[in-house]
Amino acid sequence: MLCFLRGMAFVPFLLVTWSSAAFIISYVVAVLSGHVNPFLPYISDTGTTPPESGIFGFMINFSAFLGAATMYTRYKIVEKQNETCYFSTPVFNLVSLVLGLVGCIGMGIVANFQELAVPVVHDGGALLAFVCGVVYTLLQSIISYKSCPQWNSLTTCHVRMAISAVSCAAVVPMIACASLISITKLEWNPKEKDYIYHVVSAICEWTVAFGFIFYFLTFIQDFQSVTLRISTEINDDF
Repeated sequence: MLCFLRGMAFVPFLLVTWSSAAFIISYVVAVLSGHVNPFLPYISDTGTTPPESGIFGFMINFSAFLGAATMYTRYKIVEKQNETCYFSTPVFNLVSLVLGLVGCIGMGIVANFQELAVPVVHDGGALLAFVCGVVYTLLQSIISYKSCPQWNSLTTCHVRMAISAVSCAAVVPMIACASLISITKLEWNPKEKDYIYHVVSAICEWTVAFGFIFYFLTFIQDFQSVTLRISTEINDDF
């Protein structure tokens, strides 16, 4: 049986494949439509102009939902593991979940408020998504080390921490360089004074975004042993 069909593994698998498709499809449509330069546009640039804006908004909204579902399931997995064999304070796991969900809300804001239409709201949502997302991966990496070797292999812990470290290293110059750009636009000329800031910020943005994708890919093995049950009870007191 395929690994992503076992247990709840399809949830992070769907998140990874859907989010990757969202970025790639929006980019391809935006480039083919002549709306962005093929060389290092911001992710949001590829979802600003119709028709790619509709694709980007729809797919990122669903990615935010899948992200929240993945994070909540991960929270319940760690909670159950911790009950079985205590390795960390439950508050640590809860803080991680809250930050992750806030990041998902940020993704929803990015998807629904286009970059050129309402830049302040859009940028605020992006800041929430990236910063909270990076902190979430860092906290989950620490939890993984705490639960090793009972619930995670050391290799998995190292991979998660490596992705978290790269994302943390990339998010700082991404924010710093983006804040130095004086104007928001889609077309850039290499001779413009802010062009270097745009390039550095865009490289870091794509790095962090795909860092998230590769990070959630490491959850697939953990989710294989998890099952979801829904029970329905009818109250006769009416």
